[in-house]
Amino acid sequence: MEIQVSEYMTKNVYTLSPNDTVKDAINLIKRTGHDSFPVVDEENKVIGYVSAIDIIDKPMTTKIREIMSKELYVAREFMNLRDAARVMFRTGHSKLPVVDEENRLVGIISNADVIRSQIERVNPAKVEKLKKTIEKVHGIGTNVVRGKVETWRLIPTQSKVYADELRGRIHELRRGLAEPIVVVEKSSRFYLVDGHHRVVAAFKLGVKELDAYIIKVPHSVELGIEKLIRKKGLRSVKDIKIIEDIPHPLVEITFRNMR
Repeated sequence: MEIQVSEYMTKNVYTLSPNDTVKDAINLIKRTGHDSFPVVDEENKVIGYVSAIDIIDKPMTTKIREIMSKELYVAREFMNLRDAARVMFRTGHSKLPVVDEENRLVGIISNADVIRSQIERVNPAKVEKLKKTIEKVHGIGTNVVRGKVETWRLIPTQSKVYADELRGRIHELRRGLAEPIVVVEKSSRFYLVDGHHRVVAAFKLGVKELDAYIIKVPHSVELGIEKLIRKKGLRSVKDIKIIEDIPHPLVEITFRNMR
């Protein structure tokens, strides 16, 4: 399945203008933690790129237009993510501005986004496997659609999330990133199957709806997940507990392996 740059790029991009100074760039680095930025004009067109290396030893009053790189590598929204990754690898760039047909900035893609696409993707194949499992277990037909689901309507099937993983999801949502969640819809009730950390993060940030794969099932069948949530007493996202003092199992295993 081809993954496009648009699916993983960050839409909320920090930028500099050509009239900003090295001091402005340093302040932006301190505020955001990023080390490089696209330079855009009044029409939001990308005209350059500046990194922390470019500003080293430069006077604070130096204008960005004097030190920015003008030979740019850029990506397009419809570009295959693998192709964007190849460009970054071959040129030594860790980020590529994403532009439209008029060179206006619409996002930015980083090597971290490429890595994330390989380890966190909720893809149609995964959803199809779940769909077939439900059909086989219950002897029913189902239908899958892609749409938006309001966070307050989601009924969790998982009773806890980990604080360290949750912080990462909050960071992603603030950057304009959100993997689709997977829900099962039955009788206008939405059971959350995949994406609990994303949903809790969205709930905390006040995000009212999320993109989702929705598996629609007949109202006449009782699903195993319905028995599960009754047993656990789960009714809404508010019932999910955040585990603060225990790291996510993967983090803990990695830490132990390093000792």
